[in-house]
Amino acid sequence: MSSVIIIAAGKNKSSSPFYNLWSQYEKRLQWKITLHEIEAKSPKEELQKLKEKINPSYPLIALDEKGKTFSSIELSQKIEGLQRNGSPNIQFIIGGADGLNDEIRKQALLTVSFGRQTWPHMMARCMLLEQIYRAQQILAGHPYHRE
Repeated sequence: MSSVIIIAAGKNKSSSPFYNLWSQYEKRLQWKITLHEIEAKSPKEELQKLKEKINPSYPLIALDEKGKTFSSIELSQKIEGLQRNGSPNIQFIIGGADGLNDEIRKQALLTVSFGRQTWPHMMARCMLLEQIYRAQQILAGHPYHRE
């Protein structure tokens, strides 16, 4: 895979407890990670800015509590399937405090949920990056993931 693009509402400040965790996983990954952070003052502005960052040429996977839950192996298989179908880049999108707008959810090829709980979006970012790293390790046959 060439790269993973993550489009996310909000800015992960260096003083945030999630900043170091994000950095650790980003350094471990062999796949290139591109993070597009957007800041907005209203849901309408957030929707517009998120939409501007979506590349219609690449598959879009939305993170949303209304999505489907996948095991780590199932998610890695989805990523592998996209790679096999010729997608050099995959996009993930994470909304802000109010979640994703229906318009964006409809654009997504797949909508993934990390469970029925509500997670802070900065934590969801770190959880996503860990799952991307885990998928990379699963696909490489590395023992990082244990069943």
